[in-house]
Amino acid sequence: MGAPSGVRPGRGWGVTSFLHPSPRPLPSHGGSGAPRGPLSLPVQMVCEQPDVFASACALARVFPLFTRRSGASRRTEKKTVVVEFLLVGQDNGPVEVSTLQCLASATEGVRLAARIVDTPCSEMNTDTFLEVGEPRRGGIYGVGKAAVHPPALAVLSHTPDGATQTIAWVGKGIVYDTGGLSIKGKTTMPGMKRDCGGAAAILGAFRAAIKQGFRDNLHAVFCLAENSVGPAATRPDDIHLLYSGKTVEINNTDAEGRLVLADGVSYACKDLGADIILDMATLTGAQGIATGKYHAAVLTNSAEWEAACVKAGRKCGDLVHPLVYCPELHFSEFTSAVADMKNSVADRDNSPSSCAGLFIASHIGFDWPGVWVHLDIAAPVHAGERATGLIVALLLALFSRASEDPLKNLVTHWEAEEGWRCPRPCQGLHPRGRRAQEQGWTESPLEGTEGAQGRVPAGEQPQAQGWLCVPSVGSAGLSQRTLGRDGCYPQSQ
Repeated sequence: MGAPSGVRPGRGWGVTSFLHPSPRPLPSHGGSGAPRGPLSLPVQMVCEQPDVFASACALARVFPLFTRRSGASRRTEKKTVVVEFLLVGQDNGPVEVSTLQCLASATEGVRLAARIVDTPCSEMNTDTFLEVGEPRRGGIYGVGKAAVHPPALAVLSHTPDGATQTIAWVGKGIVYDTGGLSIKGKTTMPGMKRDCGGAAAILGAFRAAIKQGFRDNLHAVFCLAENSVGPAATRPDDIHLLYSGKTVEINNTDAEGRLVLADGVSYACKDLGADIILDMATLTGAQGIATGKYHAAVLTNSAEWEAACVKAGRKCGDLVHPLVYCPELHFSEFTSAVADMKNSVADRDNSPSSCAGLFIASHIGFDWPGVWVHLDIAAPVHAGERATGLIVALLLALFSRASEDPLKNLVTHWEAEEGWRCPRPCQGLHPRGRRAQEQGWTESPLEGTEGAQGRVPAGEQPQAQGWLCVPSVGSAGLSQRTLGRDGCYPQSQ
């Protein structure tokens, strides 16, 4: 297929301009035909087609939206950054308009997340973050009850017809963190407007995912509060009853993020019936020590999802690295004599970032049959004094099989690299719908087989009924796959 009009012969295909001062429709074509003028800033990127998504999200971080400089406020016209990708390699043909639209939604999501994090609490309080709130939850209410603006648990839901599983993204939205009565010092408190980075990233990713045609049930749960100081502030030694029904003795009011997220994941489990729960937070200062300034930390009850997060991060540019998941050795750090647990560890030398994540997991239960993923983004959420919009791209890459997003064809998925194959586009990573598995059913890729929506009884031989998603012989993790486990079959079965 030849290059469309507006692209000069001999040049690679230009993706188009997608970094605007505010969201607006894309032009119908790109390349040298993209609009340029005195208010345009042209940027050219030379890369292969699989790198377009990561490069676009990286460029989005370079041009933040938020500013209150007096000179900027006097400007009546905004500049548009015109980004042109010159594609090299074998697959350097024209890019479809639908792909450009997905690039636009992804980069808008990254910039939205960064803008929320950059905005100070005087403008981005719990009322302005989201206008929809839910009734009081124990941990969220306890953290935010001293603030002028009340705490809230807010939920955005996308429930398309034909959805086969329910996914919940839960974000920590502490719009400002003074530390509470365990107050932060003068050098550690500045910058705490960034403590809503998890919720901001989820909002940006949710907005982009819905634009890209997400096919499964998706809920974005925002745990919003300002950890303030006042007469009503939570005190050390207070005991809170959380939404999970468990009691928590407060021994550090500056360990508030895990309290609000505990309510959020419990709500996602009990009220939303989620099969997959992913929570995200600027949770611990120890994360930067554990995984560094450039890698977010991932903690999960699923080895498969741990590998998926790492590989998706490498492809989209939002790097992650695993933390130790070992509740048998770490959860005792929260032992309390008067409550079910304390909210802060006894020994800060015993993997505190892992322990903080385990505190959250304990409120859905370590024996919960679904997938739980925790991302700690405390260090990489910012670069200097600016937000990065981190993890928006990771969520879009990680869950792209659950969407109509054509960008999934530009990102090499971890399954292929590990020898996994699938005869049809899967609607998300496995395990599949938890409720279906509990009823003894597993998904089949064959249309028209026994059972609704192509489902067959779990006991059926997979060769007779078709394959779902199986590892090739000799691939990593084959020995861990058993018939019916997580809805996956070994090829050698």
